[in-house]
Amino acid sequence: MDGTGGGAYLRIRHLTKKFGDFVALRDVSLDVHEGEFVCFLGPSGCGKTTLLRAIAGLDIQTVGTIHQAGVDISSLPPSERDFGIVFQSYALFPNLTVARNVGYGLESQKMARAEIDKRVSELLGLVDLDDQRDKYPAQLSGGQQQRVALARALATSPGLLLLDEPLSALDAKVRVHLRQEIKQLQEKIGVTTIMVTHDQEEALAMADRIVVMNQGFIEQISTPNDVYAKPVSPFVAEFIGTTNFIDGVMTADGRISAAGVTIEAGGDNTAFTAGDKVTICVRPEDVLVTETADGRNGSFEVTVSDVEFLGSFHRCHVTPTRGNGTGFMADLSANHARNLRLEEGRTLNVLLPPAFVRVYASGETE
Repeated sequence: MDGTGGGAYLRIRHLTKKFGDFVALRDVSLDVHEGEFVCFLGPSGCGKTTLLRAIAGLDIQTVGTIHQAGVDISSLPPSERDFGIVFQSYALFPNLTVARNVGYGLESQKMARAEIDKRVSELLGLVDLDDQRDKYPAQLSGGQQQRVALARALATSPGLLLLDEPLSALDAKVRVHLRQEIKQLQEKIGVTTIMVTHDQEEALAMADRIVVMNQGFIEQISTPNDVYAKPVSPFVAEFIGTTNFIDGVMTADGRISAAGVTIEAGGDNTAFTAGDKVTICVRPEDVLVTETADGRNGSFEVTVSDVEFLGSFHRCHVTPTRGNGTGFMADLSANHARNLRLEEGRTLNVLLPPAFVRVYASGETE
């Protein structure tokens, strides 16, 4: 999947990056539009940081081209590219004050002192740190240091902002607060932004589009809603959120025989024929659980084998009573769980709504 189209601010075509015999990126093509917030998401070693570093010129690609605002930057050194970058480690100068850290890039450009002071004040106001200007990095919290790094990256008014796992070193509460601040700031100033993360929740909350990567390839490029609700591969379905995979066989009438019951599936499944081995995917929160059969086609009886209390919801592990022992998960709100008197050993009914059942060839999930 290349995710390319006309009129892009950043155009990446057929990028391959090798480190000796190891191929970190494999023929990656991608467009990023002006003002867009894009997240590169994937597990460690998937190529997301390598792709970011290629865009920055920190690791020049082996093959392929990169154009920014219509200019071929494929072979340019970082100093000649138009970007600001924020690293996971902040990379602040410990011997410089907050104000000097933010203004460092402007000093390097020989800007007049009065202009530097004005720009620094503007940026510190933007990240709500104007009262910390005379402190040193060691005197700040992790969240404050990251905001200083962000202000410094924006000081030269770059056309592209690159964020390399900027929140991963922070604790959970600070991370949630700062991701909201970064997204609001990006929308306010309109800078085209690319962020690398392995945190699915972060990507879903912040991105306009998510680029899901796996082993140097792009698996899917789409909006957060589509990546979550319409994963194009089992890898995407499993990496983003929690999901059930249930093995089955396609029947002659286009339904699926799985876990000892017959399951309806939505979408276009014309690629499969009767007898094909398939794997269905359905999110636990999309499984409908009722006390008794509600008469709808496709509902079936299950036995509760385990219940996990997870705060605002319960994760219920169930097994079809007439099945072959294959179980799956259903997520219920705390209120719904109370109404059902949910407990281990209880018999209930479930329905897997066809609109939320996705079907893959069985080999895709191996």
